[in-house]
Amino acid sequence: MLTPDGCLYKKPLCFFRKTSYSCYGEFSANELMEYSNDRTTSTPSRASGTGGTREHGRSIFRADIERDPAFSFADDQEIDIEDYAPDHLAGSSAGQDSEDEAQFHRASKRVAVRKGPVTKRTATRIRLFAIAAGLVCFASVSAFALARYATQSWRFRLESSDNVETTGLKNVSRAQVMDILGADIGRNLFKVPLQERKSQLQEIPWVESAVVMRLLPDRLRIRIVERKPVGFVRIGTKVSLIDDGGVVMDLPRWGSQAGAQLKTADSRPQESYSFPVITGMTETEPLSTRAARMKIYERLLNELNASGANYSKDLSEVELSDPDDVKITVEDPNGALVVHLGSSNFLPRYQIYLNHIQEWRQQFSKLESVDLRYNGQIIVNPAAGEIPVSVAGKH
Repeated sequence: MLTPDGCLYKKPLCFFRKTSYSCYGEFSANELMEYSNDRTTSTPSRASGTGGTREHGRSIFRADIERDPAFSFADDQEIDIEDYAPDHLAGSSAGQDSEDEAQFHRASKRVAVRKGPVTKRTATRIRLFAIAAGLVCFASVSAFALARYATQSWRFRLESSDNVETTGLKNVSRAQVMDILGADIGRNLFKVPLQERKSQLQEIPWVESAVVMRLLPDRLRIRIVERKPVGFVRIGTKVSLIDDGGVVMDLPRWGSQAGAQLKTADSRPQESYSFPVITGMTETEPLSTRAARMKIYERLLNELNASGANYSKDLSEVELSDPDDVKITVEDPNGALVVHLGSSNFLPRYQIYLNHIQEWRQQFSKLESVDLRYNGQIIVNPAAGEIPVSVAGKH
């Protein structure tokens, strides 16, 4: 197409291929062929024998132009490329390009993968659970079989009292122990109720604690810890022993005399006891009340025996009926004398008694009691028929 000034006006010539295009302008047929040959690279197209070349991924085929009747024109004929749509120009190469690109396209349809009904993790868990369940079942069956054998076999039977061992017995007799365990003779060792037998043994007043254990295959061992008495106690007309917790115990089987030293049939020496007699307790009072009284008694002995004085040996009785007025009975060559010590300062008050007893006995032929409970005042009570005297003094 010529311009008014005689110049060839070249419109942009665009070759479209998908979303890319190349612009060359308006050329004659020969110019287009030469321009196409100059712009293409030497890289041959995969479509061999077509004479086509490829430029940056875009192809122009010379044979396509020569073969297409639409391109039959004279050499000097001007071509308006706009008359040839990009789809027309690209149609001949579209099939070739699609074949080239199809090799590299990934399939758009997903391939179905066949899955099993149970995942690998679930299968592992099921396997572990099955192993654990099997072990538990095996252990249960084994334990049942073992328990059945142990409770029914003759090998674990207590044949006689010789199968019962006892340790720690001093004031508790073996006969007392066998009175409780005698029912188990001839019984299977594993059927002996150990906790029940322990409780029964601890009901014996002399027993502080007991341990009952099995010794395979056919023996029982009884370990006894006895209570430790701290004094005699008179309740009514009966004299017994008592511990620091207020538990009353019968006198030992080997005798009823305080300070006795005897031997039993098995030649074991027995302990001797030398305690004051505690009075002021009743048979019906609760154990907690007795325990509180025994704390006062223990404090009294500790103060009188402080610094090695050992004054408690002079006491024959301790009366604990009134916690605010502890009364002791002292034995001396001139007769028994009751001393009121109050509820505290036992040692200083007892020392006042020791310092003045001879003086008081010179004033009175016979003394019944001395009251030292009051600070700065001492009350001396002579025997019946004589007038009490109040003596000034300080504790």
